[in-house]
Amino acid sequence: MNAIGFGSRRALLKASVAVIALATTGGALAACGESAPAKPEPVAATPDANPVVATKYGPVKGKFEDGVATFKGVRYGADTSTTRFQPPKPPTPWTEPADALAYANSAPQLPAGDGGGLFSSWRQKPPLPTSEDCLFLNVWTPAVDDKKRPVLVWFHGGGFATGSGSSYAYDGVRLAKRGDVVIVTTNHRLNQFGYLNLANYGEQFADSGAVGALDMVASLEWVRDNIAAFGGDPANVMVFGESGGGSKVCTLLAMDKAKGLFHRAVIQSGPRVMHATKEASAQAADEVVKRLGLTKASIADILTKPIADIQAAADGNVVAGSGPVVTGVSITRHPFEPDGPPQSADVPLLIGSNRTEGTALDGPRDPTLFDLTWETLPAAMKKQFKGKDPTKIIALYRKNYPNIEAPELYFMAGADGRFMRGSVTIADRKSAQGAAPVFFYHLDWATPVMGGKRYVPHALDIGMVFDNVAKSESMSGTGPEAQAIADQMSESWLAF
Repeated sequence: MNAIGFGSRRALLKASVAVIALATTGGALAACGESAPAKPEPVAATPDANPVVATKYGPVKGKFEDGVATFKGVRYGADTSTTRFQPPKPPTPWTEPADALAYANSAPQLPAGDGGGLFSSWRQKPPLPTSEDCLFLNVWTPAVDDKKRPVLVWFHGGGFATGSGSSYAYDGVRLAKRGDVVIVTTNHRLNQFGYLNLANYGEQFADSGAVGALDMVASLEWVRDNIAAFGGDPANVMVFGESGGGSKVCTLLAMDKAKGLFHRAVIQSGPRVMHATKEASAQAADEVVKRLGLTKASIADILTKPIADIQAAADGNVVAGSGPVVTGVSITRHPFEPDGPPQSADVPLLIGSNRTEGTALDGPRDPTLFDLTWETLPAAMKKQFKGKDPTKIIALYRKNYPNIEAPELYFMAGADGRFMRGSVTIADRKSAQGAAPVFFYHLDWATPVMGGKRYVPHALDIGMVFDNVAKSESMSGTGPEAQAIADQMSESWLAF
């Protein structure tokens, strides 16, 4: 992918970082080629109506969807209720073909918002059941053969608290067919069940602040050991994710146990420079333990407490289980602080963000932000950027973007502070290692949904990367301009 112009933002990036801008101007493509790529030829399905693949643990039976072999709900780990706050264990092997025909359980979690309606067309209705028995993954492959296709492993968003690999946005049929690649999405432990730091309560909990990340490592080990049987190449694996999924990619880039399990990485609107500290996370865990009525002497009872009790004890505690902890066991350093992680110095990186991320995050919580005027904007900016002079910030953006609207400025500045800055920091520190190329993208295409008031929201890129415009009506609409951006982004990710 070639470096191209990036407006006034080009100066933000080091010369060693290639830049991709994604937008449309008058309906014409502005980057990554002058015209949309030609539609790929369809991949022929094998004659078997229900393909069966032998995995390390036992055979699984899938089905074909639009000519792509799909295997949903493939078990890669044992029921985590038997390993609560412990590293995952492999599943018990089986001999008869296990159905892999439908998505399996999601990890235990509380209900999440829908971005003010932006995410509605992606949601399973009704929602899939949640359970501690959640270590499942999904595979899409053009053919069950020995071709050794590139493998793309997706880690879902939702912070480290919510979500699953089963969203309609992540359906892998179109991307697998378009690029002749294998797509994998995963479920893994989240929130308190994945990251509650109980290390002070005994050696058996020494790594409890990292077990969700260890689930992700286990899923990549499954890919290494099994993906060849699905037509994939275990020596050509790309990990990618958006929002919390991008932060998960950051986490894996700095884990010794993940080294060698993937060979390229993409971080979409999920820059995670630092993890929670042992001290802050341990203090938060102490509060959860206290609310459960437990002590160090009775801590073993936490292994059998009902899920709802643990969720209630953590209610309002924003640090407890908020994400990976530098435990000193499986996670020994922050992802990109103070520098790029040596564990993945040789892994090429693609990273970037969207222009107005907060229209899917802050806007739904405070709809008045969509109605900001030049008169009311300074007060809102002062609240968003505490200790900063809002008039200077506003003047800078209005100078560089003369046609910008007041709400757009608010959300753009917020996205630059929360997503762009961290992404540039990671790109800089990765590039400074000089061991692998770094590519930077920025999504500027504004969605037409909801009267255009959402501009370029958080997660808009997902449907584009997966070439799933038809499944993203609530996020991007389904028009030809949206498809043109999907053509650009999916082809760029496949080229990477």
